[in-house]
Amino acid sequence: MKPETFPVLILNARPAAGKSEIIDYLQHTPLAERRQRFHIGELDILDDFPMLWVWFEEDAILSRMGHPRLHTDAGNDFKWPYLWQLLIERLSLEYAKRLRNTPAYHAQYTTVIEFSRGSEHGGYQAAYPHLSEVLLQRAAVLYIRVSYEESLRKNRARFNPNRPDSILEHGLSDEKLARLYRENDWETFSAANPHYLLVKGMQVPYAVFENDDDVTTPRGAALGARLEETLGRLWKYTCQRPSEGVLRMG
Repeated sequence: MKPETFPVLILNARPAAGKSEIIDYLQHTPLAERRQRFHIGELDILDDFPMLWVWFEEDAILSRMGHPRLHTDAGNDFKWPYLWQLLIERLSLEYAKRLRNTPAYHAQYTTVIEFSRGSEHGGYQAAYPHLSEVLLQRAAVLYIRVSYEESLRKNRARFNPNRPDSILEHGLSDEKLARLYRENDWETFSAANPHYLLVKGMQVPYAVFENDDDVTTPRGAALGARLEETLGRLWKYTCQRPSEGVLRMG
């Protein structure tokens, strides 16, 4: 049976570009409207930020206890660069648990997977091969494009020091944002084809949501209209996916 909603929607962007705001907007859109306008079912969100934040908290506890930190140094930088890819593997593992635990999972849910990657830690070229084939077979990608300067502005604006673990209010220092995310490999990663990413021999559909004018912060009609148009294009690319990347609904 032909699906009516995206099984898996991956959201990529620089930090503070609008990924979490789009998710928040979709969460506040009635289900029937969400399915009709955006091809999104009930939302099941997998975000690597909470996983990352647990590592920070655990390492802070271990330091207080007088034990070695497991994942990060005192500045909360990863001890080993491969931990960036471990987070991607964890997202795939959590997705596999959903398929295992819920019969006909995608008849009800759209899994929304959110992560950012900068060139400093390998970029999207390094991250995507760590997504499972089962996930990639069902995935479509929405990239929210903003300049580094806009990412910096919004990162500063959203940061709440009293809620550093919040999805909508966390932030990075200017220095860390510049080091980790100023350079971004999305353009080279997606350059080979205007509609499909080649990952593990599969063609994964993608579309770009332009957001340098920041339609995501107000969560208003402009966001809904642009999201409907962009996801409409992405739905078309998904339905026309080449045979080596056929959508499977198990």
